Amino acid sequence: MKILTFDTSLDKTYITLSENSHILSDVIIENHDEKYHSAYLIPSIVSILKDNNIQMKDIDAIGTNIGPGSFTGIRACVTVARVIAQQLDLPLVGISSLEILSRINTSNTKTAVVLDARKNQFYTAVYENKKEILAPLLTSAQDLKDFDFSNTFVISDTVSSDFLNENCSVQTCIYTEKNADLGKFLNSIVYERLSNTDQNEFIWGKLRPLYLQSPPVTISAKTKIS
Repeated sequence: MKILTFDTSLDKTYITLSENSHILSDVIIENHDEKYHSAYLIPSIVSILKDNNIQMKDIDAIGTNIGPGSFTGIRACVTVARVIAQQLDLPLVGISSLEILSRINTSNTKTAVVLDARKNQFYTAVYENKKEILAPLLTSAQDLKDFDFSNTFVISDTVSSDFLNENCSVQTCIYTEKNADLGKFLNSIVYERLSNTDQNEFIWGKLRPLYLQSPPVTISAKTKIS
């Protein structure tokens, strides 16, 4: 089973091609010049397939990050994933950013993932032994202060790390400093889902972005509001 997975929701673009659990290609793209890394998604997919002498019709399943994260990045990878899966009638597996990041912890310790959602809010989820204990949700700063982080490995971004250190005396693993290959984590989770779940559950039309809060809306100064 050839699995193509990609993620443009976090700090970089991650694209991975595998034969079952065996990784064939693994590409990581950072922002370049004035272009956001998600702009390179489609050309990079084409290049990966060409390098492996594989055509898009040879792909058996698609996996993607559904968020939360960059609104632009979520839209990019979810839209591309849905189009490919629809056109080729492929199973499409959506995985949250927080579950992907939880795989940074390779121990059996309970894992909490906390990401900055701005406006004094945070995306939070908890996992243990690769199982979801607390589904991704939007939490307030006060809720986070009341959270029990004992015996928990905490993964975060820089903003969340500073907040947790100052307000909860919690030290975290900052994922951008860890420089982990999140693409491989995504691919591994997608393979696990496909191996253990009826593929009829992965219909492209069921996939929805996991925004958890409304996308930002910018109103032009020229817009007249009546």
